[in-house]
Amino acid sequence: MWLYLAALVGLYYLLRWYRERQVVSDLRDKYVFITGCDSGFGNLLARQLDLRGLRVLAACLTEKGAEQLRDQTSDRLETVILDVTKTESISAATEWVKERVGDRGLWGLVNNAGIFHPLCCTEWLKIETYVDVLKVNLIGLMEVTLSMLPLVRKAQGRIVNVSSILGRVAFFGGVYCSSKYGVEAFSDILRRELQHFRVKISIVEPGYFRTGMTDLLWSLGRIKQAWEEVPSHIKEAYGQKFFDAYHNGVKQGLLRCSTNLNLVTDCMEHALISVHPRTRYSAGWDSQFFFIPLSYLPTSLADYILTRSWPKPAQAV
Repeated sequence: MWLYLAALVGLYYLLRWYRERQVVSDLRDKYVFITGCDSGFGNLLARQLDLRGLRVLAACLTEKGAEQLRDQTSDRLETVILDVTKTESISAATEWVKERVGDRGLWGLVNNAGIFHPLCCTEWLKIETYVDVLKVNLIGLMEVTLSMLPLVRKAQGRIVNVSSILGRVAFFGGVYCSSKYGVEAFSDILRRELQHFRVKISIVEPGYFRTGMTDLLWSLGRIKQAWEEVPSHIKEAYGQKFFDAYHNGVKQGLLRCSTNLNLVTDCMEHALISVHPRTRYSAGWDSQFFFIPLSYLPTSLADYILTRSWPKPAQAV
């Protein structure tokens, strides 16, 4: 019996491997629009797809980022300045894309732009921080998608939304997790609504990777700043010992971040060029072998595993 089961599992993975290695034709004629290309995943993906021969339309927040990207790529790649929190900027970028793709439409839209708030407890953050993160990570993603959707539908193309493993398991970073859970829900709805238009939606869920958002000095500095600005009654509830232990825990976690960003961009590329892209891509060993299995456990058991090593607040009962 076990031999037959093993054979079935092996056959399943063999067939999946065969399906997933099939690549769409005429890649050099296909346009892909990527947000958040100043650095990190977006920057690497833009360079990666440019080498592959696709026509990359890279959106950067700053002219400096756009110039640096152009210097590293071929003449095929074009850049535009985009602030995903501003409707007028999104509209202008959409018109810019429309002029370039013409009647062919937009084959790929990669919603990669995102920000991270200080890696601290939910109660330590100001409401303005919540609004800023949601504006970029969720509302901005939605508005860019809705603006570009007619062009993607015309090409019967792909939409790749960058979520996070924290969009599957809410571990820490309350508003960041909330924004990524929103990305997951929005993507699931889009996938079901657009299936009859032959538009395919993929979600990429990276684990912990070393990018500008997880820079050690920057992140630890933001935590200290947030703690210093916390009202006194909240500081008393948690205590300095809690903060010190929490700060050290975050530091150790950041030091373990993977530096191999290709694990993420390879998933993005596959979602764009494969005949049969996956619905979800879990990028990184921590994502695949810890957080995804953890997400299927009973909630009480998952809570215990995630919080068993957390420090206790000064006024814990």
